[in-house]
Amino acid sequence: MSYERQINSKGYTIINQVYNESEIDNLISLIENRTKNNPENATFRKSQDLFAIRQFHKEVPETLDFIFNQSLKGIIENTFGKGYFITKSIYFDKPEKSNWFVAYHQDLTISVDKRIEIDNFENWTVKQNQFAVQPPAAILEDNFTIRIHIDKTTKDNGALKVINNSHSKGILRIENLDFENEKETICEVEKGGIMIMKPLLFHASNKTTNNERRRVIHIEFSRQELPDGLEWSEKTILLN
Repeated sequence: MSYERQINSKGYTIINQVYNESEIDNLISLIENRTKNNPENATFRKSQDLFAIRQFHKEVPETLDFIFNQSLKGIIENTFGKGYFITKSIYFDKPEKSNWFVAYHQDLTISVDKRIEIDNFENWTVKQNQFAVQPPAAILEDNFTIRIHIDKTTKDNGALKVINNSHSKGILRIENLDFENEKETICEVEKGGIMIMKPLLFHASNKTTNNERRRVIHIEFSRQELPDGLEWSEKTILLN
């Protein structure tokens, strides 16, 4: 089954060996240098259970040449076509003894540059001076997310678990999902592999139980222009 068919039918796909050891080492080195040299950056979030860098591709732009290697660029173009750009990125580092977990949810918001009252754009929030809003379902349905795995990720260190094909149900309250009749999959990914998923896919992650670190670069993509002068606040067009 092709990646495109897997994503359409299940809401996700896993592709291993997208990055070699050297590419992963370069990514780790660039991230560590950035966090070491500027530990108090406003986009950094640090706690006992999680370290995160928001707007990652803007905070550590030198990683983009390694992230968008020929393998990943080919996967994106062959699976989704041309015209997509980055709309959001986050780096997650879940430490070895992390008790951090995330309950089942859909990714319903996008990051934008300002607040404008537009029909069907709702649930506005502001976090770290950045506006977020829930757009119409049609925008979310066309977008996709790539999660790049810096470490091997298993059920024991917080691999995502998903409800297969839940992305096809539209925007849905969690209590309206019939868990007894749904198929749950734990998405284990090798170091250097990726997971591609649709924003409306219900996903969650458990606490770490095996004392193994889990680092992931999460990047969201779209090809849609927003209405009435609204702009993606992290929009970055990738040049070949």
